[in-house]
This record gives sequence, C-alpha cells and structure tokens, in this order.
Amino acid sequence: MISLVKRKLDDDIDDLFKLPVAEFTSARNALAARLKKEGRPNDAERVKLLAKPSVSAWAVNQLYWDHRDAFDQLIATGKRFRHGPTSRRTGKGADMRESLDARRDALVQLSELATDLLRDAGHNPSQDTIRRVTATLEALSAYALLPDGPTPGRLTNDVDPPSFESLASLMSIGGSIAAAPTKSTSSVRPKTTIIAEVRKLQQAKIAAAKVTLQDAKRSLTEARAKAQSLESAQKKANAEAKEAARRAQGVAAEAEKAAHALEDAKRTFEEATKELESLLRE
Repeated sequence: MISLVKRKLDDDIDDLFKLPVAEFTSARNALAARLKKEGRPNDAERVKLLAKPSVSAWAVNQLYWDHRDAFDQLIATGKRFRHGPTSRRTGKGADMRESLDARRDALVQLSELATDLLRDAGHNPSQDTIRRVTATLEALSAYALLPDGPTPGRLTNDVDPPSFESLASLMSIGGSIAAAPTKSTSSVRPKTTIIAEVRKLQQAKIAAAKVTLQDAKRSLTEARAKAQSLESAQKKANAEAKEAARRAQGVAAEAEKAAHALEDAKRTFEEATKELESLLRE
C-alpha cells in the first residue's frame, strides 16, 4: 500500500513538471494543500519545496516527457562510452569518434525540438536560452555514466556539464569493472581522444558565448546611440516648444494691444461723428 501511495505521489510530481511554467507554482501549492489535508504532512512539505523550473530547464524537461525517443538516444550515446574499454578488450575496437558524432547529432535534433517547444509555449527561443538547453543536455548525457545523476524530467535549473577531467574519470569507471587498465598505447588513446573531443565541445561553447557577448555589446551600443539620438531630439523639441510658447505669448500681447487700439479708434470715431452731426445741425 505504501509503495502504491509513493508511486502515486511520484506521478503527481511528474505531472507538475509537465505543466507550462506559468502554471507550476499554483499547481504545486494546490497539491501540497491537498496532501496536508489528507494527513500527509511530510509529502506536503516535500512538494512545497519543489522549485519552479527556469525556462531552459523546463524545455529540457519537456524534451524528456514529449520526445522520449530522441532524449533516450542522447543518453544512450553517453552510456556507450562506459562500454568502450570492454569492447577494446574483445578486439572490436569501439569507435569513440563515431559515438561522439552520434552524440552531437542527438544534441542538434533535441536543440531544434527545444526551439519549437519554446516558441509554441510563447517563450523566446533566444540563442542564450538554446545554449543553456544544449549545455544541460550535454551534462545529462555525461552524467548518464553515473546511477545518481540529475533526475530527467524534474529539473529546476540548468545543469553544468562536468569538466573534461571529470568526464574522462567517469568514462574509466566501466573499464575498471571489466579489468584493470593497462599502460599500452591502445588503451590510453581512446581516453585521450575523448578528452580532446570534450575540449573541443567546451571551446565551441566558449566561442558561442563570445558570439552572444559580441551580439549583446552591439545591441547595447545601438541602444545607447538610439537613446542619445532620442534625447537630443527631445531636447530640440522642448527648445522649439519653448520658443513657440514665447512667440505665442508675444502674438497674444500684440493681439491684446491691437484690440485696445481698435476700441480707442471706435470711441474716437463715434465722438468725431457726434461732433460733426452737432456742427451740421447748427
């Protein structure tokens, strides 16, 4: 009975991470309240502590839930490295480069799927967001070598890939299970190749980050130039408005003078008319 309850709770938690990002918090709070009402305070507290996923982590979760075949293919490419040393001992000569190529292909496919997921959900699939999605996918692929890695489908934040030294160490785990590694060149070369490939991946990520930084700098420069231009135009408009207001005040003063002059002229005309009529009557 306890296992059934635990499985039901796990299903409920999985359902939370399948929801759109905007609905996560309210659904989590509702589930925690229900569990507390059912007399399950520990489960309620566990649910309450679940953090709302970032947009990039949410995208990776949806890849796990909605595109499991493509996701599992990426994880399989990571696990394939564990069996490399064993296949070398049997003389089959596992092709690490082929495995890395398959891993890159899987990452490209998942990145494209993530772009569609984000766009369909109303999020901006910016270059930075997709870069963080890809980095997390790389990390999940690397941690597939370990049984206690991050839990796919329930990520709340981005996952950093291990360093190339750590990754090489992880890859040696599978070989140590089968047999102690030898010092021959044939057993060392694949590990060296892996490190080189991971270095290349990290360098590619650094290059992409530099491109993102350059784009941000260019956008900042353009924004500053536009802001300065608008500020200058605003100052000019304010100056013109002040000048126009002064002109309007001057025109109003002249108009008032003209109105007074007109009244004076009317009175003078009326007085002259009356005087003329009086003289004519005499």
